[in-house]
Amino acid sequence: MFLQFYYGCVGLVELDFYEREPPIPSEDYFGVSFFDLRAYVYDILRGVGVSSEDSRIVADVLVLADLFGISSHGVQRTWRYVEGVKRGNVNINPDIRVIRDFGATALIDGDNGFGQVVGVKAMRLAIEKAKRFGVSMVLVRNSNHFGIAVYYSLMAVFEGLIGVTATNSSRLVAYVNTVERFLGTNPIAIAIPKRNPPPILFDAATSIIPVGRIEIYSKKGKSVPSGWVMDGRGEIIHGDAKAILEMVERGDAALLPLGGLGEELGGHKGSGLSFIVDLISGVLSGALWSFHVGEIIGDRPANVGHFFSAINIEALMSLNEFFDRVERYIGEVKALRRHPKADRIWIPGEKAWLTMQTRLKTRIPLHRTVYNDLVRLGREVGVDWKLRKLSLI
Repeated sequence: MFLQFYYGCVGLVELDFYEREPPIPSEDYFGVSFFDLRAYVYDILRGVGVSSEDSRIVADVLVLADLFGISSHGVQRTWRYVEGVKRGNVNINPDIRVIRDFGATALIDGDNGFGQVVGVKAMRLAIEKAKRFGVSMVLVRNSNHFGIAVYYSLMAVFEGLIGVTATNSSRLVAYVNTVERFLGTNPIAIAIPKRNPPPILFDAATSIIPVGRIEIYSKKGKSVPSGWVMDGRGEIIHGDAKAILEMVERGDAALLPLGGLGEELGGHKGSGLSFIVDLISGVLSGALWSFHVGEIIGDRPANVGHFFSAINIEALMSLNEFFDRVERYIGEVKALRRHPKADRIWIPGEKAWLTMQTRLKTRIPLHRTVYNDLVRLGREVGVDWKLRKLSLI
């Protein structure tokens, strides 16, 4: 799939190099080639008994996150998947099967397999159904964390379709006007094709930030800013990321929904979106929801629920007409008066695409703690080659 991302879809060359997550200070980062990183994560997964095909899929999803500059969902999470396998929460030989199939809809049981593997199978089915019926909806139960949601939406784009993906997750986020963890970060991702790359890509948690951002801050020794997290008394907290991450994991603090605390700035909108994702991905699919959802490294299977949909544009108009209308729309956005403090006017997906192109041409920057953790994990599972450190340039 990666070859489609770059060699078959090169575009948007207005900027030669762009980094949405600049590696600053540079001395804290090691450069790693995309090919080496993907091969290393693949070998780690093979080292704990995961099949060749499933290891390839999981490695693809993780490394794409780093290529896109979404390090919160990148290879820094590899250890969680390995630990999930060791604890028996991830079934490395799942019987992933369709248990209901009705017209444009289907329900899949993931049998506790890797969320990435289940997700790829589910979106493939959604694409097949959309080509036949014009639109599709495939739900999944008994799955696990599946990485960046936009990966699966992009699968539809490569077929000339619009892709929509959502998932619930374990409780980390406070519902509006409450002070405890109840909702997951429950992301929504939509990918829309254009005549020329990059496609339109929207992928966002319904919380103010994903918990992976705090994990990355913890590894970098950074401070959590005010507005992301509140404690059990409802007070906004900030400061040492490691301490705050521990509070969230213990249940002594919660992430805030998109919009922040209360309703004044729209916290009810973020928690409302998360609520709907939970109802469709968790309740309707037969999976678990909110605080019932387990952790991949917990004491029981997670039983995460996913939602996948594809829309066949040609069921409504020709692709060329759609592309013309999209380009006109984007042109109108780009022609708006730019805010004096803004660098430029961005369309959803441009930053990720440019970062991917930059990192494929140069290196993927890994913070030294992430790099060292990955090398240590490789040694523990018997990977006998070291991940090469290269110049970032």
